[in-house]
Amino acid sequence: MSNQELEETIRLLADRDSEMLDFINSRDRFSMPSLDRLKDIVDLLNEIIFPGYFGNPKISQSNLPFYLGVNIDQLNDLLIEEIKSGLNYSQIINHESEEDVTAVSKLKAKAFIERIPNIRNLLLKDVEATFLGDPASKSQGEIIYCYPGIKAISNHRIAHELLKLDVPLIPRIISEMAHSETGIDIHPAAEIGEYFAIDHGTGIVIGETCIIGDHVKIYQGVTLGAKSFPLDKYGNPIKGIPRHPIVKDHAIIYSGASILGRITIGSHAMIGGNVWITEDVVDHSKVLQRRAKEQSFYSGSGI
Repeated sequence: MSNQELEETIRLLADRDSEMLDFINSRDRFSMPSLDRLKDIVDLLNEIIFPGYFGNPKISQSNLPFYLGVNIDQLNDLLIEEIKSGLNYSQIINHESEEDVTAVSKLKAKAFIERIPNIRNLLLKDVEATFLGDPASKSQGEIIYCYPGIKAISNHRIAHELLKLDVPLIPRIISEMAHSETGIDIHPAAEIGEYFAIDHGTGIVIGETCIIGDHVKIYQGVTLGAKSFPLDKYGNPIKGIPRHPIVKDHAIIYSGASILGRITIGSHAMIGGNVWITEDVVDHSKVLQRRAKEQSFYSGSGI
């Protein structure tokens, strides 16, 4: 590339009228949350939630409190800085002073850390459900250390709690970290109950307004998605409305199923592989590929 060609490329990229330049200038006081530090936060949380599996493997009952204390102290500092970056960058409270933004960040970090024991309790139940539902698993430790489903669920449980604390941007980044690593895409706003099991997992999509009950199991390639996107008078998608499925307790959804729209999959329902569902499924139903066309959603155990 000649100097003239290089200069022309740079001129176009730095054009004063460029929309990207306007975007940068509107946020030139603040930086994005750091992807490296957010990865450090997730790694620290894994060490805190599953000590001995991640981080220092030589953990004993006697040194565990000290080990946790050091990690939580480090986690708190990282959280404060990254939450502050998220708040500033998103300009949610941009009219406040820097001291006020820092104070809000400290409160949110403290509130999140207080929720870590509950996150761990939920994840231990997810591990148990996965172990009991997979005859190939040899131990719960194997699941914690190796299974992509637990990696995705862990990131989701973390991201979901941050989202509930009105932390902007960071929950989505943490969810996308797991998505990149596992191929499992769970929106941080999705509500997921206890004893959630993902088998294999690659290609799973769980949308923003999904509500999933307890003891639900999902296989690879399942989509819990939206059927359509209502538009406002300007032709833009209306955001925030319930548009994804509700899956009740003890439902099981096999690979490749697409369940779309604000419909309900009843408790103890079994959804077979590669079916397309856009209507409610009643409790204790079985929906199989050979019957998907006739939409035979009925209760009873005669199938």
